[in-house]
This record gives sequence, structure tokens and C-alpha cells, in this order.
Amino acid sequence: MQRFLVLLICCFLPAACGTPWTEPVAAVAGADLVSVMAFKRDMFDVVWSGLTGRDCSVVRLDRGESYCRTPDPPLPLPPYCTHTLGEVNCWTSPAVLPSPPPGIADAPTQLTPEQEAYRTRTWP
Repeated sequence: MQRFLVLLICCFLPAACGTPWTEPVAAVAGADLVSVMAFKRDMFDVVWSGLTGRDCSVVRLDRGESYCRTPDPPLPLPPYCTHTLGEVNCWTSPAVLPSPPPGIADAPTQLTPEQEAYRTRTWP
């Protein structure tokens, strides 16, 4: 954010003096500031993210993160849990059981293709 404040001071201060080159520079700086506020990316980041398909932003650098967001790793499978006498047993894989009893959870164990596409989406 400090970068943008310095940019605004450097661009708008000479604009008050009426030099002809400062008007386009001030317009670009203003558009860049609006881009950061609206998209959390400056104009270069919007173009770069669109070209590469990755989520890249100087705002991430300001937070101490990498310039481009790393892809999320695949989600692990949830544990497979069954009832026994008085307790619940859970396994990481039902394939190790010779004849797996019905599980406790009545839910899907994996994301649907739409959910996975949303989870791993790229920008924009």
C-alpha cells in the first residue's frame, strides 16, 4: 500500500503545477489505485493473471505471501468409521477390511466435479 501512496504523491503533486506529462500519468495511477481497491490487483496483475490463468497480485506480496497463489493440494479422503460393540472404529482406507461393514456417515466421500472445479478454480 505504501507503494501506491508514493505513486500518488509523485503523480498528483506535479499535476497541480500543470505540467502536460502528468495528466496521463495521474490517470494511469488513479486507474491502478481503483484496480487495487476493486480487484485486489493492480492493472499489471490483472493482465498477468489473465494471461497465465494463475491468481497473482502485489497485494499478496504486501502480506508477505508469494506473488502467485499456489494450487491447492487434493483433499485427503475422510476416515471410514463403523460401529462396533460400544465404540466407533475409524480406518483411513476401507480397502484394508475384508468385508467392510456399513459406515456411520451417510455422506459422499469425495467432492463432485463441480465442487472440485470451484475449489481449484483459477483467476478470473
